[in-house]
Amino acid sequence: MRKVSFLILVLILAPSLAFAQESTVIEEIVARVNNAIITRADLRRGEETMENEVHQRSPGNADAIIKDREKNVLRDLIDQQLLLQKAEDLGISGDVDLVKRLDEIRKQMNASSMEDMEKIAQQQGISFENFKQNLKNNIITQKVISREVGSRIQISQAEVQKYYDEHHAELDRPEEVRLSEILISGSTSQGKDFDQSVAAAQAKADDLLKQLRAGASFQELARNNSKGPTAAQGGDLGYFRRGMLAKELEAKTFGLKPGEMTDVIPTKQGFVILKVTEHNASGVPPLEKIQAQLQDMMYFERVQPALRIYLTKLREDAYIDVRQGFVDNGASPNQSKLIYTMASSNTTSTTAKKKKKKRMGLF
Repeated sequence: MRKVSFLILVLILAPSLAFAQESTVIEEIVARVNNAIITRADLRRGEETMENEVHQRSPGNADAIIKDREKNVLRDLIDQQLLLQKAEDLGISGDVDLVKRLDEIRKQMNASSMEDMEKIAQQQGISFENFKQNLKNNIITQKVISREVGSRIQISQAEVQKYYDEHHAELDRPEEVRLSEILISGSTSQGKDFDQSVAAAQAKADDLLKQLRAGASFQELARNNSKGPTAAQGGDLGYFRRGMLAKELEAKTFGLKPGEMTDVIPTKQGFVILKVTEHNASGVPPLEKIQAQLQDMMYFERVQPALRIYLTKLREDAYIDVRQGFVDNGASPNQSKLIYTMASSNTTSTTAKKKKKKRMGLF
């Protein structure tokens, strides 16, 4: 499993502070969303973040995906501002969740403190403050989506059964195992590196295996002892099909049942103990085994169009102004547009509702 990267975790950087004083523009404003602004710098960072994410997840087809997604970067930034402002109306805060999520990330990175995390961020060229703000924004927007959109999506048992019956071909899968690991660091090559520290590492691995066979929790021992990147997740490595593992590891794991473990295995990274947490036969699994997975798939299919409808309604209840030359692909023909005049404070249309004035910071 790859080491966690801040570039993977960053989704859309929070808008930077930019403002205008009289006629002097400090930073070019691309769009206004009620009393918030989106600058050209925000747009550029959004594009860079999207490109980094695509390169991380789909390196083989990155150019085509980037070309398709770049036209929606401004739309996504406006979406984010609308959801953040809605969260303020609903009294939704992400402070507590942010602390928990940061601690989870710290453990995934094997960082001993937040200060160490900040150093790792700096080494990767990421502003830690921007990273935290982005993470908080993501937590808040997901809460709003879950409350305002997701909670209204209901999936019945009959619908799940129908989906299962109609998608047998896609659900057919090869044999696979889900593995967890406990890795104890120590070189296993012969020579000057094969010393007492290596012997101690093997002795520790042997002792952990003895504890596991006596009934100790694999997840707990992994969290407290494993030096692998999966330690914070209790050692979970995910799923592997035949042909994805080295032949030796495949032979040792595919013959095991769920809950069974290998002996201590020497590797280049050290000594590892593998546990099979799931072992799925080839073919279409029974419905009861994948029902939760199917519900998640159906939910995702339904939440995207529902979210688009919800965001369109938020646009229609907001003031959004996009500078000429830029396009908001999520714009509604019914949304209000800000009109700027020198005497705007005296000639504001009577159709401007007080709640909208409040949103713009006029009251």
